[in-house]
Amino acid sequence: MTSFLYRMPSGIPGDISRRENMTIESVPLDPNTPFSAYGLFGKIASGKLQPITTGDTAASVYGLLVRAYPTASAQDPLGTATPPTSGIASVERRGYMTVKLNSGTAALDGQVYVRVAAPSGPKVIGGIEAAADSTNTIAITNCTFMGAADASGNVEIAYNI
Repeated sequence: MTSFLYRMPSGIPGDISRRENMTIESVPLDPNTPFSAYGLFGKIASGKLQPITTGDTAASVYGLLVRAYPTASAQDPLGTATPPTSGIASVERRGYMTVKLNSGTAALDGQVYVRVAAPSGPKVIGGIEAAADSTNTIAITNCTFMGAADASGNVEIAYNI
């Protein structure tokens, strides 16, 4: 059971936030390169979905990994679910989604970036950021923030809208 004592989060990473504007496709996951979390951008390699990694470009981006419903249980609590490593996954090709902001300050209509190299520090490759970092991030085409992140770093983005 999940309780919110003070304020509900803006959303849960990987959840579709405006269902009337979504385009979702089913794609097989690559079991050799699993996703670490929902709400991350992926690419298609050999017909399978893989997370964006070191050296990828904006042209590689295929869509966002959607959090399957329902995944919340006593063993897999809300907001901490780990994606499966194989099988069929849902990928958002167009729409609005809540994602986890790893770095920067999100603002309405701000550009969304994905880290593809980590020069130093705790920044995660594949993580979503609100500021460019030289060649260490890529700007995601047609993807913007819909406002500021909440205290936990959850923020809504618009992708291919």
